[in-house]
Amino acid sequence: MSAFAATPEPPYYAVIFTSLMSDDTQGYAAMAERMLELAAQRPGFLGVESARETLGITVSYWRDRDAITAWKQDIDHRHARQLGRERWYAAYRVRIAYVEREYPR
Repeated sequence: MSAFAATPEPPYYAVIFTSLMSDDTQGYAAMAERMLELAAQRPGFLGVESARETLGITVSYWRDRDAITAWKQDIDHRHARQLGRERWYAAYRVRIAYVEREYPR
């Protein structure tokens, strides 16, 4: 994955997922990779950026709210979210933002 997602000119949406891992991370990396593969196949997916230290932050970019809703309803994604709540995350937050401007460097 490159350092920055190759997003189009705004507007678009960003789903910001921040998390703290639990002690049980077995299977997490494989599931995260699978979810990225599946998300990339969804209509309206624009890209993703991710970093993990103590606090993990993943920002996925989407064309519109309908695309975000469809991804949230995906059966494989629903299963991954359930496992995340039950096993992998000590705490997490999901925020959805409307991107109006982007300033490239």
